[in-house]
Amino acid sequence: MDPLLKRSGQRISIVGTTGSGKTTLAKAVAQQLQIPHIELDGLYWEPNWTAAAPQVFRNRVSETLSSDCWVVDGNYSAVRDIVWSRADIVVFLDYSFWVVMQRLLQRTLQRSLKQEELWNGNREDIRKSFFSQESIVLWMLQTYQRNRKKYPLLFQRPEYAHLIVIHLQSPKMTQKWLLELGKQ
Repeated sequence: MDPLLKRSGQRISIVGTTGSGKTTLAKAVAQQLQIPHIELDGLYWEPNWTAAAPQVFRNRVSETLSSDCWVVDGNYSAVRDIVWSRADIVVFLDYSFWVVMQRLLQRTLQRSLKQEELWNGNREDIRKSFFSQESIVLWMLQTYQRNRKKYPLLFQRPEYAHLIVIHLQSPKMTQKWLLELGKQ
């Protein structure tokens, strides 16, 4: 096992901008380590794309992360204090704009065309995903630079000093890290 994981347990938070591959990586890590994968979007979104009430969301996250081993993905500042206070490791996916944009466009188009169910019956559709004020592409454009600046500053805060931060800046770095994890 990776010495970082031996020393710190197996409570891992994966963050990064929309479309960077947080869920894909979290699923792979969970499979490698044989631990539960928790997707914050699944705890947040109610049917018909209705957001859970703030306290309901916080309660769901607290309850779900009460075990000793998990990998969680998501960027919700409303529950960051819960997630990061319990986590040992934060993996920051910090890819180039064009890598993220390409991944987001492919993923969103595929989900929209196939009408894949995401959480609680919700599905993406072309109109909402690309041509509305609630567009996931618009959200990525608005938050990409902000997230790249925000996370390194957050990692320096005293309340998060216990975290081991793994900063992955390319899919190649991520694959290498995941392969090393699998060798443990």
